[in-house]
Amino acid sequence: MAGTFEMYQDKAGKHRFRLKASNGEIIAVGEAYNSKAACQNGIDSVKRNAPTAPVKEVRSSEMA
Repeated sequence: MAGTFEMYQDKAGKHRFRLKASNGEIIAVGEAYNSKAACQNGIDSVKRNAPTAPVKEVRSSEMA
């Protein structure tokens, strides 16, 4: 079975999504969105862009 996107509202009332693997493990989470439609757009963007996204290793000194 493929992964599943779940949309939900957090305690602050913002819309969020998470991607769960077939074993139920959360493998990705999205940012907080102000509307359900914006959250769906975020999911659609991941679906569109992830298959061709390169993997880039970032050193901790480059993060911040």
